[in-house]
Amino acid sequence: MSLRRFSSWGPVEPRAVAPPNTSPLCYLQTYNSSSYFRVEVDIPPLPTLWVLGQEHGGGCRGLPSIWGGLAGARRSVIGDSQQLLTHYYDDARTMYEVFRRGFSISENGPCLGFRKPKQPYQWLSYKEVAERAEALGSGLLQQGCKPSTKQFIGVFAQNRPEWIISELACYTYSMVVVPLYDTLGPGAIRYIVNTADISTVICDKPEKARILLDHVERKETPGLSSIILMDPFEKELTERGRHCGVRIQTMQEVEDCGRESRHVFWVLPTGSSFKITLCFFSGNPKGAMLTHGNVVADFSGFLKVTEVNTLKVIFPRQDDVLISFLPLAHMFERVIQSVVYCHGGRIGFFQGDIRLLSDDMKALRPTIFPVVPRLLNRMYDKIFSQADTSLKRWILEFAARRKKAEVRNGIIRNDSLWDKLFFNKIQASLGGCVRMIVTGAAPASPTVLGFLRAALGCQVYEGYGQTECTAGCTFTTPGDWTSGHVGAPLPCNLIRLKDVEELNYFASKGEGEVICVKGPNVFKGYLKDEEKTTEALDQEGWLHTGDIGKWLPNGTLKIIDRKKHIFKLAQGEYIAPEKIENIYIRSDPVAQIYVHGDSLQAFLVGIVVPDSEVMPGWAKKRGFDGTYAELCKNKELQQAIMEDMVRLGKESGLHSFEQVKAIYIHSDMFSVQNGLLTPTLKAKRPELRDYFKKQIEELYSSISI
Repeated sequence: MSLRRFSSWGPVEPRAVAPPNTSPLCYLQTYNSSSYFRVEVDIPPLPTLWVLGQEHGGGCRGLPSIWGGLAGARRSVIGDSQQLLTHYYDDARTMYEVFRRGFSISENGPCLGFRKPKQPYQWLSYKEVAERAEALGSGLLQQGCKPSTKQFIGVFAQNRPEWIISELACYTYSMVVVPLYDTLGPGAIRYIVNTADISTVICDKPEKARILLDHVERKETPGLSSIILMDPFEKELTERGRHCGVRIQTMQEVEDCGRESRHVFWVLPTGSSFKITLCFFSGNPKGAMLTHGNVVADFSGFLKVTEVNTLKVIFPRQDDVLISFLPLAHMFERVIQSVVYCHGGRIGFFQGDIRLLSDDMKALRPTIFPVVPRLLNRMYDKIFSQADTSLKRWILEFAARRKKAEVRNGIIRNDSLWDKLFFNKIQASLGGCVRMIVTGAAPASPTVLGFLRAALGCQVYEGYGQTECTAGCTFTTPGDWTSGHVGAPLPCNLIRLKDVEELNYFASKGEGEVICVKGPNVFKGYLKDEEKTTEALDQEGWLHTGDIGKWLPNGTLKIIDRKKHIFKLAQGEYIAPEKIENIYIRSDPVAQIYVHGDSLQAFLVGIVVPDSEVMPGWAKKRGFDGTYAELCKNKELQQAIMEDMVRLGKESGLHSFEQVKAIYIHSDMFSVQNGLLTPTLKAKRPELRDYFKKQIEELYSSISI
């Protein structure tokens, strides 16, 4: 590959460093008005991806078909080796080694932080965490658990330091951690405990212990024999457990037991090919088996991508601080945390109430902020809701445009005139130190990402993946600040598309089912479910994600929708509802939207939840008065909201058949608690359809087309 080298002594002039017609995915430029950098970058010709076994448009040259049968598969151009990346550091090939590396680098610095209401964060050091994990693991062995990858330990808790200590205890003694969470429901929890033969569950609160005891008392989980609690509990719980043969203990008691006997039970951590975690899904539970090697490969791919610039200004550092509030039961959060541990950084946990997240961030002042798109949308809506006059909105949009122009030229900063005048308050609401936002788990709005990159003055990355490929398989490449895609393949995996003939998507046109991933980050299968494993993994080892994707000209991947979500209207037109919802959600008064249709109907309808903070002001400007509840029932306001949604749809190029023809206004938010959202805040479409069945039928009966 021919390379052109450009260098400059700062302050950086973006146009001098970044010549036209070069790939934005292959360089990163940084700017800081008060610092002087030397930026030196290698810029290859377009595009950014290897295409295996074939030439691809835009000047991309293919690698020889050395793997055979992989024609059309794509991989990252980042990295010197033709082999897929398995690890980044030689001394961090298992998750146990990852933590020990951070321990060494940090020189026993702060590791896990927590806080009480209106109090500063308190910290456990790396040494304290390591010693507690060893003691807990040893205590588990003392009570009959085996140092084996066939020994599954349940963790039924919200994010907190003890969750991580429990996880590390399993890594230290070769056991497998199985996360449980409230929204799985009692039936799913019972299924998981039985399927994984879980004898021990570590809980945070007595209420969760009672849920587990309910199953034992009904003789539904005969193998459960031990519950360990992080929080204090009443003697009544101990007695109840004793009556049904379950030992109830505090976590402190088990740790104390382990400290007395750990020299007897010391077990070396297992190799990278052994299971470390079992992740079950909501709905019909399936337990994805992941190994040390899976997780290490996945986060190593992230590290390789973030090293592409000479200065490594976005590479993880020892002084990084991460705010932990996304569920640890999901791999997205755990992989990002692993990156921080590996470099000796700190993890601060939120208090457990999402409404207090901003307060926690102000106290913690994190540098890394993992987040799901719905929260970014809420942040965006709140910012614009405060611009409550046309003049304020014009000024805000003007300032954002000026900063977006800087972003397009590779300048990411938070000390411009526009920051001082407008955006510093927004940045301060996140603690004032965020330098990297990572989002995934659902499609993110290009409008929102573009605005927040400018307003927050930090790197905003979007990734795509699923539990079966550990967490991510694509990621935004530093220097590419365009939106509307999920980045290029990570260096640890290959991606290719497969024809979906029934939906008219063909790989030859750069569209189709994303068959991701083939690589060391792909899971080993589902526990005790050969049928589901065969559906997900084909004979060649390709993971079929069930998502419809499209390659863009710059080599990035655009996700269209879930294959199972796409449906056909009565007249034969195919609908991708999430694409439509991501457009409609940009309507100022709209907080949440569910677009519905089926093959028996000729048009779409929608369920809309208004933003309780924005909608009243938006309505008043249009002559509508009343309380929030009254406004939700106002038919004329309902029509005005739908017209605004349709306007956005037209501006975004939606066809007429992709626009809703009627909506119902629902006053209560979809939430995890009411069963309409997953723990990562994705919509549960079957549940939404059933929940609003009556309203949907009424909408269809009210319209004749």
